[in-house]
Amino acid sequence: MARSTNDLVDALSPLLEARGLDLVDVELHGSELTIFVDREGGVDLDTLGEATRAVSDTLDELDPLPGRYTLSVSSPGLERRLRTPAHFVRAVGEAVTVRVHGGTSDVRRVRGTVESADETGFTLVGSDLPDGSMRIAYSEVERARTIFEWGPQPKRVRG
Repeated sequence: MARSTNDLVDALSPLLEARGLDLVDVELHGSELTIFVDREGGVDLDTLGEATRAVSDTLDELDPLPGRYTLSVSSPGLERRLRTPAHFVRAVGEAVTVRVHGGTSDVRRVRGTVESADETGFTLVGSDLPDGSMRIAYSEVERARTIFEWGPQPKRVRG
């Protein structure tokens, strides 16, 4: 039996990589297990269906949770949580909102674009940030997620 989501990541990553998918995240809430997958260009319903069957077969062998659970395989969506250094590396160039732990920074909530990310933290840039940029250690992050920004509405042509 897998003891943590890290065990599941270790078990499922090679399986999904063999199918051309990246394992983005694993979430376990009560008896609901959600596996988030993605690939360059995104994933479609057929791909998610194939991934669900493969993951389900593997989990039947692993028996990761006691009792019954619900499995969901999904794309991370347009707005997604960022929790690991790999998530932040993947988000370079994207707009994000970050809430830092109280007392770790002069600013509690920040919004900007991820300019760079490494093993210890990331740098945000943006006009709302002090000095235009801010380095944040992962240990300071309480919550972070990407922000989907809608573009301008297309102009209607009357004819």
